[in-house]
Amino acid sequence: MTQDFTTTEMRDARYVMHPLTDARANLQSGSLIIDRGEGIHVYDLAGNRYIEAMAGLWSVGLGFSEPRLVEAATRQMARLPYYHPFGQKGHGPMVDLAERLVTMAPVPMSKAFFTNSGSEANDTVIKMLWYRANALGQTRRKKIISRHRAYHGITVAAGSLTGIPANHTAFDLPLPGFLHLTAPHYRRNARPGESEEDFATRLAQELEDLILREGPETIAAFFGEPVMGAGGVLVPPRTYWQKIQAVLARHDILLVADEVICGFGRTGRMFGCETYDIRPDVMVLSKQLSSSYLPISAILLNERVFEPIADQTHAIGTFGHGFTGGGHPVAAAVAIETLRIIQERGLVAHAAEVGAWMQDRLAGLAGHPLVDEVRGVGLIAAVELTPARVAGDGAWPPGALGRRAVLHLQQAGVISRAMGDALAFCPPMIIDRDGVDAIVAALRIALDACLKEMAR
Repeated sequence: MTQDFTTTEMRDARYVMHPLTDARANLQSGSLIIDRGEGIHVYDLAGNRYIEAMAGLWSVGLGFSEPRLVEAATRQMARLPYYHPFGQKGHGPMVDLAERLVTMAPVPMSKAFFTNSGSEANDTVIKMLWYRANALGQTRRKKIISRHRAYHGITVAAGSLTGIPANHTAFDLPLPGFLHLTAPHYRRNARPGESEEDFATRLAQELEDLILREGPETIAAFFGEPVMGAGGVLVPPRTYWQKIQAVLARHDILLVADEVICGFGRTGRMFGCETYDIRPDVMVLSKQLSSSYLPISAILLNERVFEPIADQTHAIGTFGHGFTGGGHPVAAAVAIETLRIIQERGLVAHAAEVGAWMQDRLAGLAGHPLVDEVRGVGLIAAVELTPARVAGDGAWPPGALGRRAVLHLQQAGVISRAMGDALAFCPPMIIDRDGVDAIVAALRIALDACLKEMAR
């Protein structure tokens, strides 16, 4: 049978290779093509409306039709559509955004360096850490510690930080020198009878043991998301960050906070570092920084990190790293307007209030036969599913129930994302209680549809 390649869906199948997609499956049917967006909703080519319960990719904090962001981009496009930050050049929007980010950081920061995505930013931080170590004469201090199930991006170095098997398999990752520790998922990784605090103590001891085994003089930094996002929305156990930071301080190891998902209100505070009292040396920011209307990311460095790097650039004559689009004036202008809107409209407090409602409403699904765990903080959550209670262990392979539930949820008018058998929820921060209730109602419909499939 000859395929019809005239529809947009089938032209997608013919011409586009998608990220995080089974390429063979896409060749058969193409993708869901989104045509437009408004508020918390997106619409496909047939006019079907969906609540975008993932805010795109954890990122469209202001929703899909904020006119002030369109206007900010248009004004800047007309004035200066492009310029770069290379060789002591710059432009006003980049300077304004750097000042705003450095001054609003939850801990003292010195400088901002701009890239285009979280992956590029984390990759850049790794290079900065190696550069700094060489500047200090600490040429062995190159190893990086991350965690299993962490997500820090997909470039070669950032992908090595990431601790998700699908991002490593067949890519020859991780690279040597990237070390991974137990994910702080209490329900899955705690031992029988172990309290949250005891679990946190054990994970801190695991970090201590790794540092001593590898040699403190070989470790450059520890990377961590305040709340782990793509690995399953893993909320740290009580006292976890306090104990991890104590170990790092004891061995003079830098802490990098990956705020790409958590930053700008998602956890109910402006930064995840504030929610969990994390005091990093480096912060990585992206996604909600521009509500993802344009690509932009930022690295914030404290003096301890910046000064040796600055000395090394003076000795060499340059910092041999950068991106054509880094600090792009139009993206920077949109980011500045995004931050203004977040503050003017009190969206951080709104995320805390509506987030508490979302956590409570999702927790109401805990008694469903397919629900194993509900977890989250603020406006980010995961509902972990298990087929075992209904179909028995091994009846459904890992991830199969999650994939089916996401499809049924989409049919019910809500777009989510499966992380294995966990469904993620990270709606735009402008969502209200009625929007949350609509997501939860659709999720119940999707879970019941999965139950019926199992019965058949």
